[in-house]
Amino acid sequence: MTATPSVLFVCVRNGGKSQMAAGLMRAAAQDRVEVHSAGTSPGSAVNALAAQVLGESGADITGETPKPIDPELLHRVDLVVTLGREAHVDGGDIEVRTWDTDEPSARGIEGLERMRLIRDDIAARVDLLLAELAGPPPESRGPLV
Repeated sequence: MTATPSVLFVCVRNGGKSQMAAGLMRAAAQDRVEVHSAGTSPGSAVNALAAQVLGESGADITGETPKPIDPELLHRVDLVVTLGREAHVDGGDIEVRTWDTDEPSARGIEGLERMRLIRDDIAARVDLLLAELAGPPPESRGPLV
């Protein structure tokens, strides 16, 4: 792993889940993790409800746009995380993890409530991944001896 760990979040359209994960990681990690997102078949815009519920948590993805996977970036990052069952990435020598994220629509939950549940699921996973990649924030490590 490099001095500053890097992660690429991927979903199919790069308009919802991967954008949410990247936005949450950027907000939580500050400059301790290099964060990217992409889609295997990018859409044309970020999901407005995803942007809205992320804004509620203090993360802003309103300026983001869906983008395809950059092959050069794919081979430069330390970790690729796919979100959902539909996105598949061959990372070669790069570790690829799949987050089988909650899908509230399978339970009949739609709209803002659906997006909030997805956000909360992804946020919990991002927190664990951040601790793994970068450890606790410097201010929470206690005094230096």
